[in-house]
Amino acid sequence: MAKFEKRLAALKLRRRGYSIRSIASHLQVSKSSASIWCRDLQLTKKQELRLIRNAIRAGHRGRMIGAKRNREKKEEQIEFYRKLAEREVAKLTKRDLLIAGAALYWAEGNKKSKFAFTNSEPQMIKFMSYWFQRILGVKKDELMPRIFINAIHEPRIKKVIIFWSRLLRVPTFQFGKPVFLRDRPKKIYENYHSYYGVLTLGVRKSAKLKYRVLGLIDALRNERILPV
Repeated sequence: MAKFEKRLAALKLRRRGYSIRSIASHLQVSKSSASIWCRDLQLTKKQELRLIRNAIRAGHRGRMIGAKRNREKKEEQIEFYRKLAEREVAKLTKRDLLIAGAALYWAEGNKKSKFAFTNSEPQMIKFMSYWFQRILGVKKDELMPRIFINAIHEPRIKKVIIFWSRLLRVPTFQFGKPVFLRDRPKKIYENYHSYYGVLTLGVRKSAKLKYRVLGLIDALRNERILPV
């Protein structure tokens, strides 16, 4: 295409709402050339509005592309570090489990009154149930789960109990009576049907267990066990 023809094409594209950058790319010329060719062009109000709409649309598209790429980079990093963690952690030994459970109980367990671990994250509760049984020697029929949940979930409490029962593989009759919190939430949450409250996992006749775990926590507090 001759230079004169490109100039005419540039004017035509400009009237159709193309940006200078788009015109230069489309005609394979420099931005300065495209700008010079179009600078004296008088656009109608309709053409100006079209140019503005196209610019907004292009900007939005650019932001969407950028956001998508950022999400992809984030997902790539998460996957990289997840695989790295799997290699670093590998298979846990009994001692590893002992320390991991003691640290979790130090953070979330009841240390002042009865022996119990409380949390809303199902996988953490499942881990601690395993820890109670595998490391502390608790029998499954000695577990005493109890659910704390807002009263707005009372109509679906059977579903909530069944969820925890299946997760822990503990029959529902071992569960204590659910505790319904009467404070009404100020807003309705989207996860209403997938929320299962907070579970406290206790153990029958657990005084000695409590002293044992508090001893483990004291050992973790001891700076002398830290590597120099």
